[in-house]
Amino acid sequence: MIRVLVVHETRLLRSALTALLRDEEGIDAVAACWRSAPGRARSFRPQVCVVDGDCAGSVASAGPPGGPGCALLVLASACRPGTLRRAIAARARGFVDKDAPPARLLHAINLVAAGKRYVDHSLSPDFLEAADMPLTPRELSVLSLAAGGASVSEIARELHLSSGTVRNYMAAINRKTGARNRVDAIRISQGAGWV
Repeated sequence: MIRVLVVHETRLLRSALTALLRDEEGIDAVAACWRSAPGRARSFRPQVCVVDGDCAGSVASAGPPGGPGCALLVLASACRPGTLRRAIAARARGFVDKDAPPARLLHAINLVAAGKRYVDHSLSPDFLEAADMPLTPRELSVLSLAAGGASVSEIARELHLSSGTVRNYMAAINRKTGARNRVDAIRISQGAGWV
């Protein structure tokens, strides 16, 4: 029996995914939102965590909710290479396109539970783009705070930088993303899933 924890912020979607998995022989599934996932994982002890990679900061900030012994399987949207990059950094073992048929998710769960890797073929171009992401980790930190509405002085204070340095980072971000301004850089980066 493969124990699967489904982590998604949208109650209807996590319930539907859990019901789909429970209908399969050999799979026991429970669901949680990101806030309650660690507690649910402690009591359920999943072998696989299926997570929504597009949930803001989910995989990057929290890491695998099931702990180091749990295989992380990320549901990702095509054309969002930043999501894949964060999931790779969190040591995800599998990647399934959100538009894939249910059989593909079931196949991926079985593979990652057996210690193997799975990458949905439809996400391959996005993996190439994820490797070419132009922003540095520090630039991503600056941009993430900017996307949250922080001013230059607030970003400087949060990251222990001078305001001039933050402005230099924003100029570099605009140049690297081809953006006209800060708002455009945030839009481009969110569209790619970088922030």
